Amino acid sequence: MRKDKFGVVFSSVVYVVLVVSNVLNCNAQGSDPWETVAKITNNIKLPVFAKRDFLITQFGAKPDGVTNCSNAIKQAVEACHNAGGGRVVVPAGSYFTGPVYLKSNVNLHLEKGATLLFSTNPDDYLPLVYTRWEGVELMNYSPLVYAFKETNIAITGEGTLNGQATKLNWWPWKGRSECGWVKGMPSQKDTDCRPALLAMAEVDKPVEDRKFGNGFYLRPQFIQPYCCSNVQIEGVTIINSPMWILNPVLCNNITISNVKIVSDGPNTDGCDPESCKDVWIKDCYFDTGDDCIAIKSGRNRDGRRINVPCENIVVQNCTLINGHAGIGVGSEISGGVKNLFFENCKINNTSWAVRIKTSSMRGGTTENVHIRNIEAGKTNVQAICITMMYEDSGPNFPILKDISFSDFIVKNGGEGGVFIEGYPESPAQNILFNNVSISNVKTPYKFSNTKDITFTNTLINGKKVD
Repeated sequence: MRKDKFGVVFSSVVYVVLVVSNVLNCNAQGSDPWETVAKITNNIKLPVFAKRDFLITQFGAKPDGVTNCSNAIKQAVEACHNAGGGRVVVPAGSYFTGPVYLKSNVNLHLEKGATLLFSTNPDDYLPLVYTRWEGVELMNYSPLVYAFKETNIAITGEGTLNGQATKLNWWPWKGRSECGWVKGMPSQKDTDCRPALLAMAEVDKPVEDRKFGNGFYLRPQFIQPYCCSNVQIEGVTIINSPMWILNPVLCNNITISNVKIVSDGPNTDGCDPESCKDVWIKDCYFDTGDDCIAIKSGRNRDGRRINVPCENIVVQNCTLINGHAGIGVGSEISGGVKNLFFENCKINNTSWAVRIKTSSMRGGTTENVHIRNIEAGKTNVQAICITMMYEDSGPNFPILKDISFSDFIVKNGGEGGVFIEGYPESPAQNILFNNVSISNVKTPYKFSNTKDITFTNTLINGKKVD
């Protein structure tokens, strides 16, 4: 806890708790919503592994950074799994590999000084696997580290996973010049690529028939457990990702701790839990090219088809820098999100400190989002943005309600302080600000189609907001 560093009015904590409970009424007893945090974290259990080690070097892996170690790693994982579980150990050295598939009861453990160097050849990520891309299910390249319907899996240690993505390989597929793309090169923007996937989802084309991969330029995620339970990622450093980095989908019981992520490429979100339940992210460092953390639950019709929210998410003691949003919720949010708690985080040099985004094309309900004890340095667009009009419009009006900010400081808010916009048909409502201070902004606040916005001990540019 870092409450003593914020310099805000802590003598009013008791009063703030009362306001929160009266305004938000987040449970039947009307108690402080933050009491839910302990219930969530107590329910999350770390996976337990047998005390057996399977060194990838014993299966033929060479630490020269050149020899393809894919088969050696695969054999080590299978041997570990077949023996009843344990650790697949990557000793110190550099190991070149294609995708790694994790099986139940396997802990991929990278020792200090160990680096997995992932291939940048798209052919190595075939055959196609069942995955989700920007919130839409499809058959696509395997993520660099993938698991499907497995339980009790982990990636731990002090080593590094290096996706080796640059402006020369994966990133130009974004279709932007700043990512290495030049006119005449193919990209995900081509009609039969990303637009084709979105069109397939809108007519409920079976996922097995949404076949992409080679020639379609949809970059793979770095680490994606899919429909898995009891997942742990701890201690490792992850760099240079093709796209989203930590992306558990339809998983439950997830712990992500002491992870360092550095990747400045396009869409290199740090951690995007999608339609997951019981997730604890703590003591991590995110330096990203897109949102540092973004909570998601599927895009448009496909997200509503699956209709699984992201819920019971706790984020604590993280450093979030250089991304778009430090704390993001959405925009792929059609399945809804609820019970999100962010506390004791430092944010700097992001476009937004907090950005919650949805639209009438997305639909879904965003509720019970609570953010406290945040120190933000510089934000380049707005300190806090809550919008229900992100990207496309449609007939599926979202619901956005019961959000609180407390003990929240932004030293240099940039263009705007607090920006909230909803729909006349569905206003953004029940949003509470307590002990909030935002400085050095051009526009203090701007609201449209809102209901029950409450300010307590809140200053923007040194002036009290009532």
